Amino acid sequence: MEKIIGLEIEEHKKSNRILEIKLDDKIIERLIFLFNKFDLTTLELKPFTRFTIAKSLDDLTETKLSKLMNLIIRDRSKGCFIIGPKNISSKTTDKFLVKLSTAVAYLIGIPNHDSMTDKYYARFHVKHEDKSDSYLRKAYRNMDLHTDGTYVNEITDWLIMTKLEEKNVEGGETVMLHLDDWEYCDDLSKDPVGRQDFTWGSPKSKNVNYQVEHPVFFSDENGRPNISYIDQFPQPQNMEQGNFLQRLSDFLEKSENKIITKLPSGYTIVANNYFWLHGRKPFVKNKLLSRELMRIRGKFF
Repeated sequence: MEKIIGLEIEEHKKSNRILEIKLDDKIIERLIFLFNKFDLTTLELKPFTRFTIAKSLDDLTETKLSKLMNLIIRDRSKGCFIIGPKNISSKTTDKFLVKLSTAVAYLIGIPNHDSMTDKYYARFHVKHEDKSDSYLRKAYRNMDLHTDGTYVNEITDWLIMTKLEEKNVEGGETVMLHLDDWEYCDDLSKDPVGRQDFTWGSPKSKNVNYQVEHPVFFSDENGRPNISYIDQFPQPQNMEQGNFLQRLSDFLEKSENKIITKLPSGYTIVANNYFWLHGRKPFVKNKLLSRELMRIRGKFF
């Protein structure tokens, strides 16, 4: 792979399908200066400023970073990368990380509107106590493998998750599974029930007041299976659909090819949403537990 000045690029220790991209201190220092022109409110209210900071990031790598990221995220054999500062410091604040994640997103495509926060991104905490209606914030439950955007009308080609902060945390590892590594993919993806239209809804906290219909499995332009699935949101209409979903859930969770890894604070994971599933292991109970995440999801240019 071509070397890019200012970047350290290597395969992830747990999978050669995932690449790690680390930005050196010089690039980070320059980005901090360039990003300071825009506060978060400006980015939220003026969409064109997001393209400005994206260009700032790309220009620092002679436009090679955008080419690399788009090559990875569209490549069926890869489709996932982790990116962040090589060295985390007091300067790489949560606001800086939101801006960096925004810049990465706008080098790949256009983010969806996130109805949960009424912005192009969402920030949310995971803490010891939770009264929400979603597994997303329930620290001590396993978050089963899933894809994003199953319950919205928007195209959701890719997903970005950034770990903004983490304190007093044990457990809570990120879990990933590439569809082509799933031992039961051929069996489940060829089941006619999985190709039927399912009804998908969402809890009140998502602020989406409509339902959508689409199958769990569909094919890409080369006939390979893609998936759109999360366990909490399908609303099976008959026994056949209900039993298919149970079988699908069981076989995803029993896969021995899941990648279980710790995403360091300050780092962002970017994945193709059609053939990568993601989840989270339960945390170890701790009253002082705190994790803050940022999410952006959207479509390719």
